[in-house]
Amino acid sequence: MERGLSIEQAYGKWADELTRYATALVGPADAPDLVADAFAAVLARGDDAWRAVTEPRAYLFRAVTNAARMSWRSGVRRRRRELRWPADPPTSELLADPRVRAALDRLSVQQRAATYLTYWHDLAPDAVAELLAVSPGAVKRHLARARSTLREVLS
Repeated sequence: MERGLSIEQAYGKWADELTRYATALVGPADAPDLVADAFAAVLARGDDAWRAVTEPRAYLFRAVTNAARMSWRSGVRRRRRELRWPADPPTSELLADPRVRAALDRLSVQQRAATYLTYWHDLAPDAVAELLAVSPGAVKRHLARARSTLREVLS
């Protein structure tokens, strides 16, 4: 039993092993960050919680597993959000103009999507909102911000 180790000692003792484990879960590029996230989560719980742990090695393996699970869920949610927004609207003559393209590139993806669907497809904010799975208010907000940015850049 390794009870009584500080979190710093536990990191020194098991970080390499946990990183190899994390590599199997998320790949070599994200493994060190995943281990750091797991240790940060343990630190956030406080010293009293850490002192109460009876099997610190197993606890840290579970923390890495949970961090991998959260990372995976976050990626899934991000990919779902990205699928709702057109990444790059199809070009037309107006979009082929480098000044217009540069101005549109200054907009967020959501602002570009709302602008494209509103002005190129002549959809009402309610229809755009339904298509993008957001509220009509969000569409109006994206359009207002887009118009403001475009006014600045193109005038």
